[in-house]
Amino acid sequence: MTAEPTTTHSSRWPVPPQDGYTVDDLFTLPDLPPHTELIDGSLVFVSPQRDFHSTMIDLLVAGLRSTAPPEVKVRREMTVVLDRRNAPEPDVSVVRTEAVTGLDVTRYQAADVLLAVEVVSPDSEARDREAKPHKYATAGIPHFWLVEMTGTDQHPVVRVYELDPVTKAYALTGIHHDRLKTGVPFPVDIDVSAEALAAL
Repeated sequence: MTAEPTTTHSSRWPVPPQDGYTVDDLFTLPDLPPHTELIDGSLVFVSPQRDFHSTMIDLLVAGLRSTAPPEVKVRREMTVVLDRRNAPEPDVSVVRTEAVTGLDVTRYQAADVLLAVEVVSPDSEARDREAKPHKYATAGIPHFWLVEMTGTDQHPVVRVYELDPVTKAYALTGIHHDRLKTGVPFPVDIDVSAEALAAL
C-alpha cells in the first residue's frame, strides 16, 4: 500500500490500491469506522443516522424474529460478501441458521442470505435504491425489501421484491404502508404503521 496522506485535521486515510479494495482489505485495514461497506472496490463510510433508521430496523428485526422458523436467523447490520470487490452491510438480513457458526462471525456469504433489507437514508439513497438491489440480485439473494419514510407525516413504506430467476432481477411484489404481510421468505406479519414506529 502506498503512503498515507495526512489531512489538515491530522487524520490518516489509506490511499486506495490501483485496482480498488477487496473483501480481505475490508477486514484487515486498521481503524476503519464502524459499518464501513465495500462497494465496487471502494470503501463507503456511514454518516450519522436518523432515529427513523434505527427504530425501523428494530421494528423489522423484532417482527421477523417473532415468526422466523428454526432454519433461519435474523441479523442486523452484518457484512454480506457478494464477491471479491463488494461487501455491503444490509440493515437487516435473514440468513440460513447453519451460516451462524459462532458469536465471532463477522460476515455472511451471499449464498447464505435469503433476504436483504435496506432502510433508506438521505446520504445513501442512490446506493440503497439502485446499486445495492442490483448487486444483491446478481449475487442471487432471493428477496429484497426497500424501506423509506414518506410524506410529512414520516410514515414508513416497505417495498417487497422477489428475484426473477429468468431475468436475474428483482420484481416488485408488494408495497406495504401499515401492515407488512407476506409469505416469503417465510410467513411475515409486521405492523409497520407510523404508530408502531412511534411506540418504540
